[in-house]
Amino acid sequence: MFGDFKAFINRGNVLDLAVAVILGGAFGAIVSSLTEDLLMPLIAAISGRPDFSGWFLRLGPLPAGYTGAPDDYAALKAAGVPMVGFGAFLTALVNFLMVAFAVFLIVRQANRLLPRKEAPAAPPEDVVLLREIRDLLKAGNRE
Repeated sequence: MFGDFKAFINRGNVLDLAVAVILGGAFGAIVSSLTEDLLMPLIAAISGRPDFSGWFLRLGPLPAGYTGAPDDYAALKAAGVPMVGFGAFLTALVNFLMVAFAVFLIVRQANRLLPRKEAPAAPPEDVVLLREIRDLLKAGNRE
């Protein structure tokens, strides 16, 4: 079993996948920073709100003994107040679109740089005819 596991780990695909996961995590951190530190503040400046996480719809009453602000999303969430946090969703959506667009650009560029595999040319008619004759002769010998 250990030998099979070692062979599995040493295969190129597993190593490529491990590298991709590590690079993906680093790439995700870069895109998150791009979104949270650059893009979202610009959108917030245009929309007039500095933080999208404050965009939510409270669905239930404040719990008894709640002392936090009624417009503090994080405190309300920690207190268990039912809410629809569409601001947090909007931030996650922008993050996703940024990652998807960046991956699209990388794949698009890689497709341009990598050599294209040409489809094998169809064999000439006489070769196809000879193959058919060979197959018929083989089938006739089996009978």
